Amino acid sequence: MRGLRLPGGGELPVLGQGTWGMGERRGQRAAEVAALRHGLDLGLGLIDTAEMYGGGGAEEVVGQAIAGRRDEVFLVSKVYPHNATRRGAIEACERSLRRLGTDHLDLYLLHWRGSTPLAETLDAFERLRTDGKIRHFGVSNFGPDDMEELFTSDLGRQTATNQVLYNLTRRGVEWDLLPWCRERGLPVMAYSPIEQGRLLGEPVLRRVAERHGVRPAQVAIAWVLARDGVCAIPKAATPEHVEQNRAALDLELTSADLAELDAGFPAPPHPVPLEVL
Repeated sequence: MRGLRLPGGGELPVLGQGTWGMGERRGQRAAEVAALRHGLDLGLGLIDTAEMYGGGGAEEVVGQAIAGRRDEVFLVSKVYPHNATRRGAIEACERSLRRLGTDHLDLYLLHWRGSTPLAETLDAFERLRTDGKIRHFGVSNFGPDDMEELFTSDLGRQTATNQVLYNLTRRGVEWDLLPWCRERGLPVMAYSPIEQGRLLGEPVLRRVAERHGVRPAQVAIAWVLARDGVCAIPKAATPEHVEQNRAALDLELTSADLAELDAGFPAPPHPVPLEVL
């Protein structure tokens, strides 16, 4: 699995497993655990979750999936903005660690910008890092102005990544945020690379997929992976879906494919506010 260099050392795998929507129905838990474990079998060691997902249920699913396999996993979780105070972030992280059944996270993110001053959240993150409970910290759903403010402090400049919505239909970040991050060597994590499935019926995507003998989702993920400095974290709830996502890593889109996709899904002609789901 190729990776993106993280500021401060280490690598972020370019393709992982998302867990948004997991842990919400107890009857589906065994299947969700099996899907994540199958992903590990295929080398998809990056797993992204959050205390928000399923009210902590997704973290419990991940905890079951990685039991006995923690050394295979690059584990990411996120803290609610209302928990991101100097004390609250530490307590929230400790709750996440208990649900995940581990003593540390590889990456801990502020889920989105809230009312707590960034300096206070960063202080909590640094305390967690000093105590060995997290290896890296970062942010999610931060636009260019938020990133500029974040980087005014020494701790802020140690941010490891920004996780944002990015796919063929959500290309606004190409105007400003992606170039800003690339200039600073900051990897970007793309969530919802297939727009929660809404992309899959698009004719242009289907045409490219048919030429390669693959599924439209694989083309959409491969397009994200072709962007410099970007990783993707698609969700998969079945082993078959996991295998399809993994296959996107081996799909090489041609220049003609990329041109056709650009024409079918043009980037906005001007800067737009950061989009979120």
